[in-house]
Amino acid sequence: MKRNLLILFSLFICCSKGVTAVPMGETHTLTLEEAIMLARVQSVDAAVALNELKTAYWEYRTFRAELLPEVNFTAPLPSYQKGYTSYQQNDGSYTYVRNNYMQMNGQLSIDQNIWFTGGTLSLNTSLDFLRQMDGSSDNRFMSVPLALTLNQPVFGVNQTKWNRRIEPVRYAEAKAAFLSATEEVTMTTINYFFNLLLARENVAIAKQNLENAEKLYEVAKAKRRMGQISENDLLQLQLNVLDARSALTSNESSLKSHMFTLRSFLALGEYEELIPQIPDSIPEIRLDYADVLSKALANNSFAQNIRRRQLEADYEVAKAKGNMREITLFAQVGFTGTDRRLDTAYRRLKDNQVVEIGFKIPILDWGKRRGQVKVAQSNREVTESKLRQETMNFNQNLFVLVEQFNNQQTQLHLADEADQIARKRYHTNVETFLIGKISTLDLNDSQSQKDEARRKHINELFYYWYYYYQLRSLTLWDFVAGTGIEADFEKIVKH
Repeated sequence: MKRNLLILFSLFICCSKGVTAVPMGETHTLTLEEAIMLARVQSVDAAVALNELKTAYWEYRTFRAELLPEVNFTAPLPSYQKGYTSYQQNDGSYTYVRNNYMQMNGQLSIDQNIWFTGGTLSLNTSLDFLRQMDGSSDNRFMSVPLALTLNQPVFGVNQTKWNRRIEPVRYAEAKAAFLSATEEVTMTTINYFFNLLLARENVAIAKQNLENAEKLYEVAKAKRRMGQISENDLLQLQLNVLDARSALTSNESSLKSHMFTLRSFLALGEYEELIPQIPDSIPEIRLDYADVLSKALANNSFAQNIRRRQLEADYEVAKAKGNMREITLFAQVGFTGTDRRLDTAYRRLKDNQVVEIGFKIPILDWGKRRGQVKVAQSNREVTESKLRQETMNFNQNLFVLVEQFNNQQTQLHLADEADQIARKRYHTNVETFLIGKISTLDLNDSQSQKDEARRKHINELFYYWYYYYQLRSLTLWDFVAGTGIEADFEKIVKH
């Protein structure tokens, strides 16, 4: 009996844990931290987030530039006209006179938007030149050495003032969205990384199961010849071999697919084989919902988005009310001179003053403008209702996420312990099967539980990191370092 057992044990040697796949090219051992770093620098998602930040940055710069003085020079090309125009004589009759002249003009102006009134103040100087081509070919110059012009809408909406309130919030939202997008790139990386990690683990499990199934089948054939097992158990073990080969083929195909996905996302070489490493440690953190919520409301783009949309809704109401009556003030004061010579056109100057007030007040518009105000107010109420609901959903989802993360540490520890126990139980059952104490059904059950426990351990590890970086993306806070996530946006957009 002892001699028979010695023969059976010599036919079966348990495989070591983990089997490395055959390299397809250059082998690259990849840690989770390295994958995250590569994704933030090289991935398409990171490039998209950066371009969106650049767009928001230059839009904000454009808005800031509109608040500064603008210097403009206008100089149309010389114009030449030759033709006839109508002319009314002293007796009231009309005749046609011939015009043949060349004209040039130029104007230099400094324009400044007045943000607190919504008007525009301009300081300009201009020079016009006219030369009559017929007759004595006289030259005429008209100069405006200095003129101050004010263009001021009255009662209308002050768009510049509203932009000063909205645009900084929009840019702050864009900056927070960029940081969140960077963390979302990390979450995608974690997803692809653990998919590949699980695929490699499945291949390793499948190879080990196939090797074990083949050796158990050889042992079973010997035991069958000695009459120690039934024909049914022998056929079951042979079927296990076929199932193990099929599982290995399927898992190898899945491994190639997941490796291609991660390589493409990280912009790595097409034939570079990635070997993901299981993270060896996790930070032991327990989060408080109130603290997480306060950080999320202070840093997340959601809070800025809520504020911007509320301001935009208020602006639409103000604009609709301003459109109910339109009054515009135009005033210009300065000096002007005219002469046949350029130098004297700047000597004998005269006052040049223009004051205009135009208004447009609807007398009968069948309630159109009042209706526009009601529509804007109704839209604002709808927006406010949506914002309240979105805020409630945001807070609720954040609460659930904090609870999931806090519970995940316990789940991970339990999965790790279950993985060790299941592997130990499987190896014990293999030895027990060899001496004929358990059936193939019990052996298959322990193998299935071993494989499932290993996969569950990796899945729980994935969820831990996924929840952690999801919380980082919502709060823009590094809970390990205890500091906020920041960036030098000026340097980033100009890089």
